[in-house]
Amino acid sequence: MNYKVTYAIDSLDTKPVIKTFDDHYEMEEWIHSEVHRRIDFCVQHNPFLVDQRELDLMTEQEYSLVRIEEL
Repeated sequence: MNYKVTYAIDSLDTKPVIKTFDDHYEMEEWIHSEVHRRIDFCVQHNPFLVDQRELDLMTEQEYSLVRIEEL
């Protein structure tokens, strides 16, 4: 089965990243690594210390921007 993943920068993104995958495993791995990459960037460029609650909120926010469709 094929999957189409749309991952926006924010809720108003007009040009989100769109990827297609043949395997469910590939799709999950890409989503996980991309979410981790984006969160890591935010944490590294934040002038303040990020606590676990903020990290959880960032993670929830990032995963809410992912849309998965079966093709």
